Amino acid sequence: MTNAAGWRFDNSYARLPDPFFSRTTPEPVRAPALVAFNEPLAADLGLDAAALGGSAAAVFAGNDVPPGAEPLAQAYAGHQFGHFTNLGDGRAILLGEHVAPDGRRFDIQLKGSGRTPYSRNGDGRAALGPMLREYLVSEGMHALGIPTTRSLAVAATGEAVLRERPLPGAVLTRVAASHIRVGTFEYAAALGDPALLPALLDHAIARHYPEITAADDKAAAFLDAVIERQAALVARWMLVGFVHGVMNTDNMALSGETIDYGPCAFLDVYDPATTFSSIDHAGRYAYANQPAIAHWNLARLAESLLPLVPGGEEAALETARGIVDTFRARFERHYLAGARAKLGLVTAEEGDAALFAAILQWMHETGADFTATFAGLAALDAPWTAAWRARLAREPGSPADLAARLQRANPLVIPRNHRVEEALAAAEAGDLAPVERLLAAIRNPFDATAATAAFRAGPPAGCGAYRTFCGT
Repeated sequence: MTNAAGWRFDNSYARLPDPFFSRTTPEPVRAPALVAFNEPLAADLGLDAAALGGSAAAVFAGNDVPPGAEPLAQAYAGHQFGHFTNLGDGRAILLGEHVAPDGRRFDIQLKGSGRTPYSRNGDGRAALGPMLREYLVSEGMHALGIPTTRSLAVAATGEAVLRERPLPGAVLTRVAASHIRVGTFEYAAALGDPALLPALLDHAIARHYPEITAADDKAAAFLDAVIERQAALVARWMLVGFVHGVMNTDNMALSGETIDYGPCAFLDVYDPATTFSSIDHAGRYAYANQPAIAHWNLARLAESLLPLVPGGEEAALETARGIVDTFRARFERHYLAGARAKLGLVTAEEGDAALFAAILQWMHETGADFTATFAGLAALDAPWTAAWRARLAREPGSPADLAARLQRANPLVIPRNHRVEEALAAAEAGDLAPVERLLAAIRNPFDATAATAAFRAGPPAGCGAYRTFCGT
């Protein structure tokens, strides 16, 4: 049933067996106030902002539950920095699944909405800065054409959260194709109940891969489909210099969307060993390691699915290994296609991968800015330029065609780390104007306009090493 605001909940995850979640409700906050509201996303979802009206702050802070919602916290496990542990939504509550006017189904989740049965020693709350970071970076990723969860709203709570110092509290409303993770399947497999894995598999297929519903080996077909999406996703991350920062298996969504923007950041100076997260001391999740980590995570998914692959243990293992081992070739295919686009190429030649690698090597040796280098390709004067121009000479089309291709493939604006930090610091002090200006720029990453001009450059000299934190 649709209400005046446009909410249409149909909560299929809540119909899974009980071990997959705990029913719970958000903890009310003292003084809810709307800090940010994503009007374009609300329109896509079929929500009426005017009808939400004065109730919006209360809904998005968790004080009011929309009609039709069935709040719950999801249970899952995960390999965190390689170590398996049981987890769950410790500070997030899934309100339910909203069905948009075009039939697409979206999870509506409140992050920072209070304690749940999986909070352990956590307070279940979130600070304003990290929630606005997710809002900004996820909108930037969406504008770059990268599959991602998105943020519908950020609501202040009027309460402080204690981290290293007291910080203003906030709740983020996250919109996702779903929150089913590699870790959700690990959790189902670890419980050992033979009914859980089939139920979860059928649910995930219906939600994300309905085309394989009739497959003879649904588990293998599912694994194959997930690997394809993840290979494409990580390739897209690499091509814009995105560093996720915490690629644990509980942060790999089986929908193929980017999820969890805690310690994420973007490359400024190109260095494949770059890591930003304050807790990633060994560089496990460094920029260049992301494809290998995705491959590792997908192997954990395959292990979880083994009981559902027919033919006995050895045959199932061989089938799963054969599918997982295709990840690298798939990633390289997607990556090379994107690399050619960034170079303005529409045809394929044997040496294209080496040409792209030479550009990256030049950037590494010279300390060049990743985004600015590609955005300014035509003006570069570097040793590899002659080889690139010789390659372009064999391409069809006019110089104007080439310029248009380069503009479409190489953003001028990303959510620059220093700009994000400036905006968040201002927001914590009560000034939201820098957040709005940055948001306007990153929503138009390929446009050379006055609004984006101030946000194209890298950080000023002397900024030092950039560090990010998970926000908990």
